[in-house]
Amino acid sequence: MSVQSISKTSITQRFDSYQPSKTLLAWACVVTAIATMIIGFSWGGWVTGGTSSKAAAAAGDIARGELASAICVERFKAAPDASAKLIEFKAITEGYKQRQFVEAGGWATMPGQTSPDSRSVQACATALAV
Repeated sequence: MSVQSISKTSITQRFDSYQPSKTLLAWACVVTAIATMIIGFSWGGWVTGGTSSKAAAAAGDIARGELASAICVERFKAAPDASAKLIEFKAITEGYKQRQFVEAGGWATMPGQTSPDSRSVQACATALAV
């Protein structure tokens, strides 16, 4: 027999006969769990419940603003003097005055509210300016 075959055989035998202790197995499980969490939160896209709640709230606010903006544009276009108002609106060059025009017209005020949301006014003015 060659030396290489003897060393392979002894390594295989030692590996097969190895009996780890319960302490070693417990620590291996702990380290594996921690490594899994670190990898999951760092690269796996995992988030906590608080983070997902904040993201959902932000997405809801954005969706509400987009919907309110679309309703504002439709109300503006449905007004009896829409073409004249659009010409008047496009003649205004300052963005804040355009927002004031939309707000004063009442197109951005949603049913059940007394005043419009500033994000929906901004989005409506931007959509009408195009």
